[in-house]
Parts: sequence; C-alpha cells; structure tokens
Amino acid sequence: MKYLVNFDRYKGLLWEFVLRDLKIKYRKSVLGYFWSLLNPLLMMIVLTAVFSNFFRFDIPNFPVYLLTGQILFSFFSEATSTSMNSIINSGSLIKKVYIPKYIFPISRVISSFISLLFSLLAIIIVLVITKVKISAMILFFPIPLLYVFLFSLGIGFILSVLAVFFRDMLHLYTVILSAWMYLTPIFYPISILPDYVKTIIHANPMYYFVKAFRDITLYNQFPDVQTNVMCMLFSLGSFVIGLAVFYKYQHKFVLYV
Repeated sequence: MKYLVNFDRYKGLLWEFVLRDLKIKYRKSVLGYFWSLLNPLLMMIVLTAVFSNFFRFDIPNFPVYLLTGQILFSFFSEATSTSMNSIINSGSLIKKVYIPKYIFPISRVISSFISLLFSLLAIIIVLVITKVKISAMILFFPIPLLYVFLFSLGIGFILSVLAVFFRDMLHLYTVILSAWMYLTPIFYPISILPDYVKTIIHANPMYYFVKAFRDITLYNQFPDVQTNVMCMLFSLGSFVIGLAVFYKYQHKFVLYV
C-alpha cells in the first residue's frame, strides 16, 4: 500500500525521469526518434539476407517473423540493461534527497517501452510491404507487450539490486543476454532444434512472449491457453519477486552507491 501511495505522489517526477532518459538517448542525434523505426528495419534487412538466403530456413514471411522477435527482445535487452545501472547512476541523487528508489528502474523500463512503441511502426510497414493479411486480431497486440513489460520490470528490479552489491554483474549480464538471445527463436524456427534444446527453450520466458506476439501480428490468431498461462506466470512471477527483492534491499543502497 505504501508503494502505491508513493507512486501516486511521485508520478510527476517519474514522468520527468522518463523524458530525461529519452532526451539523453537521442541527444545530438540528427534522426532522433526516427532511429527507433530505422534501426529494426536495417537489422531486419541484414539478418533476412543472411539467414533466409544462406541458411534457408523454411519460414513463411520471414522478415515479419524476424522483426517481431527482434523488436521484442531488443526492448527486453535495453530495458533490463538500463534498469541494472539505474540505482548506481543515481547514487548522488539518492544520497541527497528522498525519492522512492523504485522510480529509477521503472523510469528506464518505461522509456524503453516508449521506444518499443515507435519500433512497432516498422512491423506495420513490413506487414504492408510483404502483403501479410492483417485482421482485427492485431488489436490484441498490447497483451504480449504488457506481459514482456512486467517481466522486464521484474528482472530490472532484481538486476538493479545485484549491480549495487555485485558490480561484476554489469559485465556478466552482457554475456547472459547474448546467450539468452540465441536461446530465443528470433531468427530460426524451433522445429530445426533437437529435443533436448527444445526443452531448454521451453523454459525460456522470452520464447512465450515472442510466440504470443507472433501469433497475433503474423498468424492472425489469439495465443493458445498454454502460451497465455506461461506468459502470465513468468510476467507476474518476475514482477512480484523483483519488487519483493528490491523492497528488501533498497534501504542498503545508500551505503554502496
């Protein structure tokens, strides 16, 4: 309850932090927010040329398949990485005035989510160019985005705590993210993998978020019950655990930042 009261009281400050993060991200950039659209399109062109031609994966509408996975994982990667640094980078402010500390990782995830929304324009453009059928089912696209937002927020809480007490996490997480990306079917079909690797991927939360997003945007179908249940379990579980860990250790931040 205290968290909710503080959140309402400091929501104006939270929004200022979000705007600050966005301004810093695109500071001195000529194209500015246009990079949120251009970057996934350029990456899609390069990766499509490599994987669809050289490896010849038999995936219909491969550009859309690739882009949906790429955009979702890029959001998760950026949101969690910036959240991890949020407490450390705000150490001087934390020592001077009282601000609910959870505002710092939340602002980073929200600013990354806004960039994600701009990136969705890239999917619309590619859907139109590749003549993929667009139905009313696409209106449900916010559901998987909400799942991955909550999951990223929970992981961001945990990482921000770990980074304060264990600075090597800043370097270790880069390696973890690389492995996590390759274990998420972004540019390959899961059908080509041996059974023991499929077992690992089925334990990967990002697999379900990407699958749910593709079902809606690419395959014009609502995610099945199993996919939705797994998405809810991972997203809510991550958020609750992350918030609990953050609440438990936040009073020690001022001693280590």
